[in-house]
Amino acid sequence: MKKKKRKLLIAVCAAAAVCAVLLVYLLTGSHPPNEEALGALMSTETVTVEDMGDRIVFSPSEQLAGRGFIFYPGGKVDAEAYAYFAHALADEGIFSVIVRMPFDLAVFGSGGASKVLDAYPEIESWTIGGHSLGGVMAADYAAKDERISGVVFLAAYPNSDLSRSGLRALSLTASNDGVLNREKYDAALPSFPADTIFSEIEGGNHAGFGSYGAQEGDGEATLSPAAQQEAAAQRIAEWIN
Repeated sequence: MKKKKRKLLIAVCAAAAVCAVLLVYLLTGSHPPNEEALGALMSTETVTVEDMGDRIVFSPSEQLAGRGFIFYPGGKVDAEAYAYFAHALADEGIFSVIVRMPFDLAVFGSGGASKVLDAYPEIESWTIGGHSLGGVMAADYAAKDERISGVVFLAAYPNSDLSRSGLRALSLTASNDGVLNREKYDAALPSFPADTIFSEIEGGNHAGFGSYGAQEGDGEATLSPAAQQEAAAQRIAEWIN
């Protein structure tokens, strides 16, 4: 009886320790946006920016045939850190929406795209994408909602088989990315949608897909984050159109 109580006590303590570690991780500060990203939250003559609370909307003055893009941020990165990228994509004529995630983790808000799709019925064609963990969860959502026609992976890969999903897909990586697990990425290649286009941004790194500073373990970029995001926005817009 004493042994059973001891085992139970150990199990309870272990579970409590795990919960404590998880709680600390969830409450740990995320990567904040830098000045470049904060500046991109301002409206311009070509793009109107609106903070809707659960999302940040970038509306181009000259929209291309009702094309929309939903973006899921990377893990523990503030949504605002991707404002420069979304603004650049809107400058290309794509209606762009960054979805805010609980605890800045897309795994807790993978269904966030649903509200966006419901809110803008005038958009005729939707693509979803995300950075790192955000890309994984965006792909999961794309496979479940027929209103999504394409998915963009930024330094990300699918965690389920999408090879027969019928989705259009674009995979963007950076040559100096030191965070993306290349072995897992390569192992996931058969799981990408069948007609995925693969493109690499030379000189970019993992953190360069956003504007939040350096990331531990990342490679050194020879391209500025702004230039990397502009390149990503251009390639996405060309692919969407």
